[in-house]
Amino acid sequence: MISLSVLSTEYIRVPIAATVNNFPYNPTGDVVAFAFTTGANPASGDWHPGLWDSTNAPYVAQCLVGPSGGVALTVGTWVIWVKITDNPEVPVRAVGQLAIT
Repeated sequence: MISLSVLSTEYIRVPIAATVNNFPYNPTGDVVAFAFTTGANPASGDWHPGLWDSTNAPYVAQCLVGPSGGVALTVGTWVIWVKITDNPEVPVRAVGQLAIT
């Protein structure tokens, strides 16, 4: 679980591994988005743009969270979701939890 103060603005970083036909694949050309929910599956309006922090393996997707220009979350425990839009696949995964204190 990742912990973050409600006063802090920081990137939430998630390592991403991808394969195509059992070979490593560089996903950084694909659109990445993040959602933060209290347990339910994300709805279409829950998604926030993400960024790629690396262009070589290991690949890292990130999203700014916090009151200073990031996704502002209230105190509580949130499920972190990542969606990568490729063609034809669009994987959506719950990748961890975020505790805002």
